Amino acid sequence: MSSFDKREEGFEKKFAHDEELRFKAAARRNKLLGLWVAEKLGKSAAEAEAYAKTVIAADFEESGDEDVFRKVHGDLLAAGVSQSEHQIRRTMDELMAEAIKQIQAGS
Repeated sequence: MSSFDKREEGFEKKFAHDEELRFKAAARRNKLLGLWVAEKLGKSAAEAEAYAKTVIAADFEESGDEDVFRKVHGDLLAAGVSQSEHQIRRTMDELMAEAIKQIQAGS
């Protein structure tokens, strides 16, 4: 195997690793977001865990974060809980940073 092939293989492995981490971070963020929204909705611990799973599942509807945003925003509106779009998006960003930190810490 030439050094070019080894280098290319290294880049491919790094890309795959980075994509896996990005996927795990998004799933972790969605769980944290689901728990945050569940608290706003006044759900019990068991209900909050179940709700968080629905938020995680919502992320598979389309690529990007809009499907998750629409779900939680719609659920909050339906329950009469006032949260601005800006607040939800800011919380999503903050929770993504927290999710990455948790994954890097191995928790």
